[in-house]
Amino acid sequence: MGDALRIGVIGAGNIIGQYLDTLPRLPGVRITAVADLDPARAAAVADAHDGVRATDPADLCTAEDVDLVLNLTVPAAHADVALAAIAGGKHVYTEKPLALTTGAAREVLDAAARAGVRVGCAPDTVLGTGTQTARRCVDDGRIGRPVAATAFLTSSGPERWHPSPEFFYRTGGGPLFDMGPYYLTALVTLLGPVARVSGMAATPRATRVVGSGPLQGTEVPVEVATHVTGLLEHESGALSTLVMSFDVWAAQLPRIEVYGTEGSVSVPDPNGFGGEVRLFTSVSPQWTDVAVSSGHRDAGRGIGVADLAGALVDGGTHRASGELAHHVLDVMESLLRAADSGRAEEVTSTCPRPAPVPLSSD
Repeated sequence: MGDALRIGVIGAGNIIGQYLDTLPRLPGVRITAVADLDPARAAAVADAHDGVRATDPADLCTAEDVDLVLNLTVPAAHADVALAAIAGGKHVYTEKPLALTTGAAREVLDAAARAGVRVGCAPDTVLGTGTQTARRCVDDGRIGRPVAATAFLTSSGPERWHPSPEFFYRTGGGPLFDMGPYYLTALVTLLGPVARVSGMAATPRATRVVGSGPLQGTEVPVEVATHVTGLLEHESGALSTLVMSFDVWAAQLPRIEVYGTEGSVSVPDPNGFGGEVRLFTSVSPQWTDVAVSSGHRDAGRGIGVADLAGALVDGGTHRASGELAHHVLDVMESLLRAADSGRAEEVTSTCPRPAPVPLSSD
């Protein structure tokens, strides 16, 4: 692999800009190629970045100058692109979700195991100082034994600002599959894997109206639940309450809070890398700011790729792993099954709780 893990990116849509802002400044990784079904989009990225060539997806998956495929395609293509990359002998890092179903996700992980390559998956936001500093509070016992947590995503939906929001309302979309991975990955990072879930779901509106861009005024059919409420029982015994909604115009709920026998910790938005962590304890009964103590400073999307690259060098386990993403996907599927059946559902998968991230500067 040489001195740096060489990255080929498939998918030059909206999210690629955030990776391009981060990856060039991280050690141990280098972008060498980009591909997209629209060759013009790939060419535009290559033209703007020295040392990056434009190609097509099939070529990129077998290219000699690519060690890892960064899969930034739409969710429906995640598994197929990952399998093609693995067949080409490449490591894979995929935007969330890992696949549309746990069955497809397991196929990707099994193929990678046979090929001897690694699978990573977003979100890597939990590697930033926000979630990691909150985790440090939990791990150091500052709130006592964790008892419960809450996690709330309240939004009126992405169609007001996104110029092409159709995929948000198709299979693999909705607030649970779109934003749930951020919140659930944070909950697993804070409290460990989930053993059992119950839930309810609703779809109050059959269509949505695009609010901006060339499709403004167009109606989009809604094929998924847009308000999901769940109760999660972690293997540790802690209980988390989850609300993921595209049906709330305004709310004053926290993002994530963790409650223990001796206090509470307020966790910042898991869709970001930083943010303010606040602590309330029995010995200091007022909300106080917590100094940054863990995580990657000034991180951005792509830090998980660099973490995987570092693990390849030292032989360790990368944190934003495919197994973690598979478990989160299993939790989401189980929630929807519980909502449909009206019964609690066992989550059949598990995963290791990712290792904490020491405080570092990126």
